[in-house]
Formats: sequence, C-alpha cells, structure tokens
Amino acid sequence: MELFEIEDERRMKREDAAKWLHALADSLERHNEVEVVREGIRTRVAVPDEVDVELEIEVGDESSIEIEISW
Repeated sequence: MELFEIEDERRMKREDAAKWLHALADSLERHNEVEVVREGIRTRVAVPDEVDVELEIEVGDESSIEIEISW
C-alpha cells in the first residue's frame, strides 16, 4: 500500500482544541472512521475495532500532550 500522509499544525484556543478532540472521538465511536477535509478534499480513514494507543506528556519550558492511535 502506498503511504498517504497528512500533517496539520495550527494554533487555536484550548476550548476549540477540546471541541476538535470531541469530534474526533465521536467519529471513531459512531462511524469507525476518521474524516479529514483539507483544501476541499475529503479523506476517510477506516479504523479497526482494536487499536494501539500511546499517550505522551512532556512538561517543561515548552509542554505538550501527544496522542497516537495506530493499528
């Protein structure tokens, strides 16, 4: 299978980031997929019933939370 990759990085308010995460979670739960629209192109990625989830938290001068879901 050919690699397909989308990276999207942007600044938003904390509340908007939470809304985005909720929408992502709802899509995974209800539709078993993630949908991304970028530059007018809609892409759907099917997600299997079981996935590997990784959570990484870094606290320092520049803090971050990273969530990775893979299968």
